[in-house]
Formats: sequence, structure tokens, C-alpha cells
Amino acid sequence: MRSPVAVEGWPLVAAFVGVAVVGEIICPARWGSLLLWVLAGWCVWFFRDPERHPPPGDGLVIAPADGRVIAIEEVAAAPLSGQSARKCSIFMNVFSVHVNRCPIGGRVTETAYHPGRFFNAALDKASLENERMEILVTSPSGAVLTFVQVAGLIARRIVCRLQQGQEVVQGSRFGLIRFGSRVDVYLPLSAKVMVGLGDQTRAGETVMAHLEAGR
Repeated sequence: MRSPVAVEGWPLVAAFVGVAVVGEIICPARWGSLLLWVLAGWCVWFFRDPERHPPPGDGLVIAPADGRVIAIEEVAAAPLSGQSARKCSIFMNVFSVHVNRCPIGGRVTETAYHPGRFFNAALDKASLENERMEILVTSPSGAVLTFVQVAGLIARRIVCRLQQGQEVVQGSRFGLIRFGSRVDVYLPLSAKVMVGLGDQTRAGETVMAHLEAGR
């Protein structure tokens, strides 16, 4: 049975629970120890990792993150591919599920990590100036898709388990970003976008776009 908490969260969960136990022993104020347990509970909730089931269908691009769509815009060159694309950005706040999932299946053809700054992830410049991890996946049909994990104002660690040459399944877990961040998806211009600004997405379930056959 899979843990309901992401494996990357267990060290922090253990630390919060340990502090709460110590606080229960040494803190004479009931409200003080209760606050520590509330914080421990929040940490468990933050790193929750619910099961998700991608909808069936060919040529679908599934949301890689829970959150709100904050940008849909054309760019001249997507990261790694260099192709013109339509960027769709999903912003995750501290209340979102932070486990990220692969938007398409295929082979990881390239990855690139960029150290950077920690602007508010909701700002446009975060896509270019913040710490980020870029992933390029080529589907069996030949579609090329770049998606990027972007650290935010509070986020200080990007976790990405993907490696070049790895085969991935659509909707599978590939990492997370701690404490508020965003994920950018660079769609081919030929793709039919199925989300709008302000829409809420669920990683591994929400259909973001339909790809044209062979594109």
C-alpha cells in the first residue's frame, strides 16, 4: 500500500512530530503543545500524495500540478526544444498538493537545472529568473513537450526524479516543489488548449490540451 504522504516529506514530518512530542513533555502550557501538534498535522497535510487517475484518450496533455492557471501566452522559443510554443503556467500555493506528475508519456530526451532567484512564483519573470528544472519529453507519436518546475518566494527545494533517457508514463509522479511554486507547460502552437486563465487544475487528471496527431 502506497504511503499517503510523499516520501520527500517524511523527514520534515518526523521533525515536526518530534518537536511536538518534546513540547508535550516539557511545555507546561496546553495551548503551546497543541500548536506544535497543529503544525505537525499541517506538515503531513502539505505533503499529502493522493492517488490520481488520468482520463483515457490519445494526444492528451494532463496538468502536471494542482493549482490555478495564471498565464497562457505564446513564446518564441520554449526551453530545451527552442520551438515556438504556448506557455501555460500553473501556480501552486501553500494549500495545494505539491506532488508533480508527468503531463505526457514518452522518453525524457533532455533535462536542465538552472540555479536562480526566488521571486514570487506568480510573477512572469519567475519563469526566466527563478531557480528551475526543465524537462523535455518526446511522446511515442513524436510530440515534443517541455515542462518546467519553478521555485517560488518561499520554496527552497525542487525535487525532480527524472533522468535523460528515462521512459515515463502519463500521470506518474516525478517530483515536487516545497512551499509554493509553479509549473510551466510549453505546448505546441498546434495544440488545442482546454483550460483558461483562473481555472483550477488537478495534477494527473485535468486535461490541459489536445495535441494534433503526430505533432
